[in-house]
Amino acid sequence: MSDVTTVPVGQDYDVLVGHGVSTRVAEVLPDGVARVLVVHGEPLGHLAEPVATSLRRGGLDVHLAAVPDAEAAKTIEVASDLWARMGQAGFTRSDAVVAVGGGSVTDLGGWAAAAWLRGVAVVHVPTTVLGMVDAAVGGKSGINTAEGKNLVGAFHTPAAVLCDLDHLPSLPPADLAAGLAEVVKCGFIADPRILEVVESDAAGVQDPGSPALREVIERTIAVKASVVAADLRESSLREILNYGHTLGHAVEHHEQYRMRHGEAVSIGMVFAAELAHRTGHMDEDLLGRHRYVLGLLGLPTTYARADFGDLLAALRRDKKTRGGTLRFVVLDGPAQPTRLEGPDESLLREAYAALT
Repeated sequence: MSDVTTVPVGQDYDVLVGHGVSTRVAEVLPDGVARVLVVHGEPLGHLAEPVATSLRRGGLDVHLAAVPDAEAAKTIEVASDLWARMGQAGFTRSDAVVAVGGGSVTDLGGWAAAAWLRGVAVVHVPTTVLGMVDAAVGGKSGINTAEGKNLVGAFHTPAAVLCDLDHLPSLPPADLAAGLAEVVKCGFIADPRILEVVESDAAGVQDPGSPALREVIERTIAVKASVVAADLRESSLREILNYGHTLGHAVEHHEQYRMRHGEAVSIGMVFAAELAHRTGHMDEDLLGRHRYVLGLLGLPTTYARADFGDLLAALRRDKKTRGGTLRFVVLDGPAQPTRLEGPDESLLREAYAALT
């Protein structure tokens, strides 16, 4: 497969990007695997079955597990069902999980693998732009609770990530566009060439078969791989990948996860830009560029469906909060992320008012 691009994540594992790579799962599993649990979203049985077939051809004992779509998959009840399946099938520490689906499925599959016998191998086969550029890469896994998103989880490095571009044409356009929010994020925090591609060919990056989309996907994966390799456990540098996510997660929680993740992150990036502008970090041009680039993709840049007091309570539960001090990733300029700690509440309210 000469068109396959390999993006190494440090020395730990590779991300393969190309056509047809999802049937190469058996090649990237660790030696000694005998049983594999293939976890997939309920609507994606047609994508999971070829993966399962390729594994069976390799002589492996394969078990398929369909889980609810989107964020509904990320509950302790669904994870417990997966552990029950593994226990009943006799999974040992040398067996593996393969997660086929969007970011919610890879989050769940990674968490189930991390917790079973204190850690078995996992391979991610993301089927969405969001999964390919964000959720599946980096070793974060987790589920949601009533109190917020991704509050329970673990760092669990996958054995490999297989990004099959053949899965993208079946994506609804709104889902593809929402995944591009994470692409734009990486353009702002690390690789401005991504922003230039979107600005010059917004239609192309929304075409699942275009070279422009493949370029920004590969560039975004490279950004994340570089950051994750330097800081797996989010002790410092990796926090820049949360650009737009602090308010974004609060919005998702308020919307009861009925809003697409990328749409919430888009709103969160505009909020972060407004906050950065008000605290002297960001100039007017870069603030305006946020709304322009996200608007080219049809992503939301305004939001007025929540009282800020409700969102503030969720912000205080954010994973970056330390000792009650709110912390935000902001930009001093393109590809110049920094951390803003403890901004005055009045500035937060002003930034939110600008969204409405």
